[in-house]
Amino acid sequence: MKLWIRNALFVGFCLAATGFVVGRLLKRSEMVRPRSFEPTAYEASGFRNAVDRVNAAFDREWATNGIAPAPLASDLTIARRLSLALTGTIPSLEEIRALEQQPANERTQWWLSHLFEDRRYSDYLAERFARMVVGVENGPFIIYRRHRLVSWLSDQLFANRPYDEIVRELITADGIWTSKPEVNFITVTVDQNNKEKGPDEVKLAGRVAKAFLGVRLDCVQCHDDMFGDRWKQKDFHQLAAFFAQSKMSMTGVHDDPKKDYEYRYLRQTEAERVPPKVPFDEDLLPADGPLRERLAVWVTHPKNRAFAHAIVNRMWAQMFNRPLSKPVDNIPLEGELPPGMEILSDDLIAHHFDLQWLIRVIAATREFQADSRSADPGYPVSDRQETDFAAFPLTRLRPEQVAGSILQSASLKTINADSQVLVRIIRFFQENDFIKRYGDVGEDEFGVTGGTIPQRLIMMNGNLVHERTKENIVMNAATRIGVLAPTDESAVETAYLTVLSRRPTSKEMSYFVDRLKDGANLKRSQLMEDLFWTLINSTEFSWNH
Repeated sequence: MKLWIRNALFVGFCLAATGFVVGRLLKRSEMVRPRSFEPTAYEASGFRNAVDRVNAAFDREWATNGIAPAPLASDLTIARRLSLALTGTIPSLEEIRALEQQPANERTQWWLSHLFEDRRYSDYLAERFARMVVGVENGPFIIYRRHRLVSWLSDQLFANRPYDEIVRELITADGIWTSKPEVNFITVTVDQNNKEKGPDEVKLAGRVAKAFLGVRLDCVQCHDDMFGDRWKQKDFHQLAAFFAQSKMSMTGVHDDPKKDYEYRYLRQTEAERVPPKVPFDEDLLPADGPLRERLAVWVTHPKNRAFAHAIVNRMWAQMFNRPLSKPVDNIPLEGELPPGMEILSDDLIAHHFDLQWLIRVIAATREFQADSRSADPGYPVSDRQETDFAAFPLTRLRPEQVAGSILQSASLKTINADSQVLVRIIRFFQENDFIKRYGDVGEDEFGVTGGTIPQRLIMMNGNLVHERTKENIVMNAATRIGVLAPTDESAVETAYLTVLSRRPTSKEMSYFVDRLKDGANLKRSQLMEDLFWTLINSTEFSWNH
């Protein structure tokens, strides 16, 4: 056989094989079913009772305020919300195909099981938690390893370790910050220019109060409460005194029982010894034991309502991008709380601070599953409906969510820990570069922020969107769909599913199919590049809805 014939046959075989593989991906998925999925567990009375009680609490609030709830959102919309909230990216086409194979009444909990078994979930949530407990700064050189703490948090979340155990370990951590990553919660507070002083009691007290109790006690660090009589300067520094015995040594962080905490209060001439004392619920504090261990028990005590309220409010904010009680780290200790907060707190305590259980309950509520649009297009959703969670609140995606979604939309396969190492390396550097240019929101991740002109320009003209939409059969979904989709209709539908996690409306389908047919002699793969660029730069892509 002549050489050119053999080469032609070989090329034809390769193209046919590629078409077969990608064609199957466009049609269905062969993802492994989550090992932890037990549908009967989420139909049981205990689970449904918690969900129904939350719904009933909001029903009463809506009735009082004369608010009608929006209709339920589609399964794919709910899956997109969960994926963005828990992994920082949109679902892949591969995942969408797998989800749609599941029974309709099981899809939400099946999807959560799938996400919980993916390291993207624990890695993403670990970074969010790290911002809560240590912020975003690099901290003191040598004695602080932020990436080690994030990795440790990810391991705990992936194993679904109870939240109260994680917090107790952070507060009581001792040893070397490299071999015991949780110690970085303590060492991050060391002054770079005064390492001999050791961990900063003031910073630790402020972080414990805000992150774990949802109380901004640091506002009285320098003076008594100027707008009421709830908090005194002593309340803050008595809490700080629990960290007074922590010190640095050659073997890391350890406690010295002989150390005391001294502070000169406002309008006092001399410093005085400050005894360790908690600012509320003193009866929950153990009478004996090392100071930090006593504090950790008090903070995480099941009867310390502030602890449960704080994590419920933060997880609600993580899933809605808006907390139940604003701001996320300043929840009233007294008075009426938002609907559902006490119910979710009680249920979380009853389930031993199981965060995955809390996420499942919130995801099953009508509030989370509500559409962001009203049933009647002539009457758009009101601000009050969004504020009271009668409709899913529209919020802009955070920078890492935008970057993650752009990168995932360029791939038909899921980009996760199982992806090829080169794919993961490219993603890491491209995502970091995009966030640096787009702007990181820092610790205040749930503040209301508007888009900026530079951000729009980065989306329209930036390298990431250009690289991920340009014609490239190996790297980009747009080209692969354009080359291998059997019809223009299937190409448009697949593009919408890949980028927006939904199918096009009949009007959208008709418009873009006509564009593909009348493409001014351009290849369909080139026209698909324009379609992908258009969808990524749509308002819909950059918002959670």
